[in-house]
Amino acid sequence: MKRRNFSACLLGASFGSAGLGVPISAGAQSGPVEGTHYVRLSQPMPAPAHGKLEVVEFFWYGCPHCSEFEPALEAWTKKLPPDVVFRRVPVAFRPEPHGTHQRLYFSIETMGLVPTLHRKVFYAIHNERLALDKPAEISAFVAKNGVDGAKFLDVFNSFSVQTKARQAQQLSEAYKIDGVPALGVQGRFYTSGSLAGSNDRSLAVVDQLLKRLRAGS
Repeated sequence: MKRRNFSACLLGASFGSAGLGVPISAGAQSGPVEGTHYVRLSQPMPAPAHGKLEVVEFFWYGCPHCSEFEPALEAWTKKLPPDVVFRRVPVAFRPEPHGTHQRLYFSIETMGLVPTLHRKVFYAIHNERLALDKPAEISAFVAKNGVDGAKFLDVFNSFSVQTKARQAQQLSEAYKIDGVPALGVQGRFYTSGSLAGSNDRSLAVVDQLLKRLRAGS
């Protein structure tokens, strides 16, 4: 089926919002439909080594739809059962500013600052109109939020962060990500707001896919 065009960031924005748990389609009895609400990867990836079910959010800090999605996504992650692991993967569709924002997230993650800084980055870019695409601006931003700017840039430029960025690129290519936000499930499935009907509905699709994986289907 035809995938999304990243230039629109997320075509699903045109569908409007929907509450969690809303049926995927009127009269649907068997849950989400393959090829309509989600895509099965033609080349599945090996199951994660941690032995749990994995959900991956692909995002870009500069995407307004990712920013709008974050509150619902965050609330959803807090209710995940113990057998599910969630992680965020920033996508770099081109070197700048995507690559810088990718390293910005992995620096935040490495320093254990996701709970305090992740949402603030979205706010700074989309509400305060900060680009956060230059080291000096990033240093000033984190310093304003109580983080040593010089230490943050050391992490930002570190080999470990560069390695995470390369791994993120490989994963997004394996999932064939061409737009954000998007959700990958266990290296086997892919859904998004444009497929599910809205970003919130994409979370309901993931819930159903997780149930199917637990059942061995």
